[in-house]
This record gives sequence, structure tokens and C-alpha cells, in this order.
Amino acid sequence: MRVFTSIQEWREFRKTLNGTVGFVPTMGALHAGHGSLLQRARAENDYVVLSVYVNPTQFNDPKDLEKYPRTLEADVALAGQAGVDFVVAPTYPQMYPDGYKYRVTESEFSRELCGAHRPGHFDGVLTVVMKLLNFVSPTRAYFGEKDFQQLTLIRGMVDAFFMPFEIVACPTVRESDGLAMSSRNVNLSEDARIRAVAFPAALRESESAARARALLESEGFEVDYVEDRDHRRYGAVRIGGVRLIDNVDL
Repeated sequence: MRVFTSIQEWREFRKTLNGTVGFVPTMGALHAGHGSLLQRARAENDYVVLSVYVNPTQFNDPKDLEKYPRTLEADVALAGQAGVDFVVAPTYPQMYPDGYKYRVTESEFSRELCGAHRPGHFDGVLTVVMKLLNFVSPTRAYFGEKDFQQLTLIRGMVDAFFMPFEIVACPTVRESDGLAMSSRNVNLSEDARIRAVAFPAALRESESAARARALLESEGFEVDYVEDRDHRRYGAVRIGGVRLIDNVDL
């Protein structure tokens, strides 16, 4: 496995690759959910590329960015075990040489659900994903369904700009008690982790979004939203100061 910290070096090397390239973009702090994406990419492509980049432009809360786990050394080790061929880990000056003057904006769905509570979040997500797709130049890129709003917006962006990449959706990977795997889970206290399992259960079992919200609030969660859209129930909550998102197919 080879690690690239220079975008320019990667772009030159990319020209030498013949065959299909599967790409898994991440912000690091890898867990079994990322592992499932890498396994799928490994099974379907000649080469697998993993990116590790904590993207500051998608954090509307500086404290949230500060707390986000950064575990590059461990991530690289896990990538090697997962059969990754190349890791790309750029720096902010390389990713945003323009200082983020140019950005990608979606004007409708990105302002709802998470977007309504995190102003500018999806501008940062779409901008960094477009940059990553353009310089990694994969055949296929793999995204988890845990952030289904993000997945929907990325698919829409790729279609809208005629980008020649296939976006592959992969099912949410959950802990044995049903909590969706997330890099943020490591920030949960022992008590909050025990209580967090009520979040996916409420989304899955409540007869309505309103009932799910009421149930979560009664359990001590701060609820950003619980809403049903297009036969899917989306939710975002805070517990012990940690923000969690999830969704279930209705």
C-alpha cells in the first residue's frame, strides 16, 4: 500500500493506472462501517483508493471540528488490512488553494433536515466530494446509507454536472444493539452509549415521526429533527453533547 500526501503526486501517479478504481472517501477514524465500503470496493475493482481528510468547510460548529477524532496512523494500518492499494491524505492548503472562494451549492434539499440545523454544511460536503472525485478519478465511489441525505445530494451533483463516476450506495452497518456505526460514537460516555440505542429503535418502531420525536425527548435526547420523506424516516439527535444521525426505510 502506498500513501500520498501530495495531490499533485497522486494525480501524476493516477495516469499510470490501468483498470477500474474503487474509491472510499472518509474523514478518518475508520470503523467497521468504513470496512464494509472498502470490502465492496475491493470486490468490484482492480484498485482501491481511500482518502482521509477531515474537511473543515462542512463543520458549522468549530467545537465539533475540534472534537472530531483524528487517527491517521491507525487508519492507514486498518486500510492495509482491508486491502486498500492507495491512501490519499491531503492538507487544507492543497484542498482549498482558493481559500474556499469557489464552492458547490444545492438550493433545495440541502437546506432541509441536517441542512436546516447546520448552515453551510452541505456546501462543504459537496465541494470537497467534487474535488476528491475529480482528482482521484475513480470508476466507482462508495458511500454509506447512514447519511442518506448526503448520499442523495452527491448523486444529484454527479448527475447535474455530468461527472463520469458511478456512485454506489452501501447499507448502514450497525452495532449488535442497533446503533449505527459512526466515528462520533467514540465521543459518547458509557451512559450515553447505553442510552443511544433508543434512537434507532424509536425511528424504526414508532408509528409516526411525531411519536418518535416525543419518545426520544422523553428519553432525554435533544432532537434536531425527526421527519418522514419519500418513504424514509430521518432523524438527528444529541445525547451527552454528541450529535448522532440515522435513517430507516419505511
